Parts: sequence; C-alpha cells; structure tokens
Amino acid sequence: MAMKKQSTKDATGSVGDPAANLRAIDRYIAKAPEPARRMLEEIRAIVRGSAPAETVEVFSYAMPGFRYKGPLLWYGAMKNHCGFYPGSPPMIRSLAEELKGYKTTKGAIQFPMGKPVPAALVKKIVKLRVAENEARQRR
Repeated sequence: MAMKKQSTKDATGSVGDPAANLRAIDRYIAKAPEPARRMLEEIRAIVRGSAPAETVEVFSYAMPGFRYKGPLLWYGAMKNHCGFYPGSPPMIRSLAEELKGYKTTKGAIQFPMGKPVPAALVKKIVKLRVAENEARQRR
C-alpha cells in the first residue's frame, strides 16, 4: 500500500515534515547492527503492507513509528531484541496466549534478536491497533 506523504502531527503532537521523518527512520535503521537492521526493515515492511494507505511514518520518541488516526505503534533496536510498542496495554493483555513465547511489558513486546519476526502476529497487531484508533475516533 502507498503510504500518505503529507504533513501530520507526530506522536508527540508536533507537526512533522514527512521527508524528514523518512530520512530519520532510514538513518536509524541504517545505523542498527545486524541482525537488528534486518529485523527493523522487516517490521517496517510488514506494517507498511498491513496498515491503511493513510498511515504515515513518523520519527518520535527517538525511534521509528506509524500514525493512523492517532499514534499507531513504534519499533526499535535494543541490545538483545527489537522492541515493538503498540501502545495498547489492553490489546497486549488480550493477546497473552499468542505472546507466550515473547517477553512483554504493559506496552511492549520484545522480539529476540536473530529470530524470525512473527509476521502474522505483527499484521494482527496492526489490524487491532487500526481498529482501536478508528473506534476511538468515532467516539
């Protein structure tokens, strides 16, 4: 899907330049050591392919992220894992059974370095977050 390339507020509420956001994300990923770089590229591609066309990429909280009708999620490279931050503790709790193989916190999921990114799980989380943001916007 084509991602929308218009100026939008990032997750912190400031207006971001889409081109600057994309450059910052590209730099962030390029600086990550392997295997984190490959994992970040894969997460980015999965989210891009799963999110609605109106979704925009942002760089905030010192990491790449996506916005769709509000903050959607962030992801980043850590020493021993890639962090995936859907920003929805209730959704993470609802997926407890599917997340058994991963370390989780209230708002994060850790994908172990060097292991395959769980594409189906990432797609499911993107769809759930899109639905949450759409429901919140309707209210």
